[in-house]
Amino acid sequence: MIFIALKAKIRPEKRDEWLAGIKQYTADVNAEPGCISFEYFESTEHPNQFAIIESFVDSDAGSAHVGMDHVKKFFEWMPYMVAERPKIIYQELEGWNDMAEVTPAE
Repeated sequence: MIFIALKAKIRPEKRDEWLAGIKQYTADVNAEPGCISFEYFESTEHPNQFAIIESFVDSDAGSAHVGMDHVKKFFEWMPYMVAERPKIIYQELEGWNDMAEVTPAE
């Protein structure tokens, strides 16, 4: 599994455009056959700072993702949305594990 976490600070004047664009992009990426999950979240402490969490079944799915037309268009569009260069964590992992510290109460 490929796991990616991205942190992006969006230009305040581009907020509405960003929200519309990331919503569509999220739907497009989640429709890809190799996508496990693509979600975005806004920081509760820093307005216009977003985290994007995405995962793909394997490196082949990740490579296919980068080659998609909607991804190419997004990466051409995104520089006009961000206030600074995004930060990224990219890891190849075995997959999700159960959290040891929390079990549902009965």
